[in-house]
Amino acid sequence: MKIAMIGHKRVPSREGGVEIVVEELATRLVKAGHQVDVYNRRGRNVQDKKADFNKEKRKEYRGVKIITIPTINKKGIDALLYSFLASIRALFGKYDILHYHAEGSCAMLWIPHLFKKRIVVTIHGLDWQRSKWGGFATKYIKFGEKLAAKYADEIIVLSKGMQKYFKENYNRETNFIPNGITKPIIREANIIKKKYGLNKEEYILFLARIVPEKGLHYLIEAFKQINTDKKLVIAGGASHTNNYLEKIKNMANEDNRIIMTGFVQGEELEELYSNCYLYCLPSDVEGMPISLLEAMSYGCNCLVSDIEENTQVCGNYGYIFKKSNVKDLEEKLDNMITENNINTNTEDIRKYITNKFNWNEVTDKLVEVYVG
Repeated sequence: MKIAMIGHKRVPSREGGVEIVVEELATRLVKAGHQVDVYNRRGRNVQDKKADFNKEKRKEYRGVKIITIPTINKKGIDALLYSFLASIRALFGKYDILHYHAEGSCAMLWIPHLFKKRIVVTIHGLDWQRSKWGGFATKYIKFGEKLAAKYADEIIVLSKGMQKYFKENYNRETNFIPNGITKPIIREANIIKKKYGLNKEEYILFLARIVPEKGLHYLIEAFKQINTDKKLVIAGGASHTNNYLEKIKNMANEDNRIIMTGFVQGEELEELYSNCYLYCLPSDVEGMPISLLEAMSYGCNCLVSDIEENTQVCGNYGYIFKKSNVKDLEEKLDNMITENNINTNTEDIRKYITNKFNWNEVTDKLVEVYVG
């Protein structure tokens, strides 16, 4: 098949979960003999300051053809213009499948629908719930959701909760296909020891975008109340949320045990996962958190909020606290840190997550949806 993927920012990149998913799926589809074109959005990578996608002009990545769509680098407008131009450009690609990712990009899928193209949509989360968006953006994203429910030939969701949501709100059947994970390389503390003075099991790790719905402010408040020599490492960049980032920096500056690394990738990222005592994801809203899958693939003990998107990943191998409840988070953290009440058999966690969430199986199920 010839497949177009629309809705991510850039491949390859770790700007967000959508970008990681598109890369994993596209490269595996190519290995399986399909032709895949990914429609990258030209513009500044807000996470990785060293990347310059305007100058790079990459045309191909691991067998995947890259088509770069110009945009205006302004919040909201860039995504709208990108999805419109990508949808128009894709009409001329003789594709068997147009695969849209995320609700915002779906606002333009009426264009290929008019031309009777086969459209598959992956809903990575109910993006209109995210607090970073204003009134118009929220309505626009919700509009994309409605068009996906009405016009997409197939919809893929990442959680049972989203499957129920589409059935109850649109009477629309969907395909539940969760994300996958690959077995990682476990690394000793080297880069992180030199840069931040971090040794194995000396820190709690938060690794995600610094946006309000990830609940980082709850974690900092709770951590400050705990008497421990362990550090709290905050790894990640902001995404259209500079005011929130400043709030987090101010909170972190009040406690010298808190280290903010900014956006990380490569071996530094692998070292942070490999050596943390505990990974914490206190989200209010998630789609299916890639960072949580990654943390568990390294064998990390994970403490997460009790939203379904987190608990369906953790199964019986995670630790849970009540969403948005700082006191409950503090108590669970204190118990795991000061009482050392934590799972020591991390190989069980690795085996569980890599067996249950496998990218090759995900790709096989995706092909079944494509064929219909």
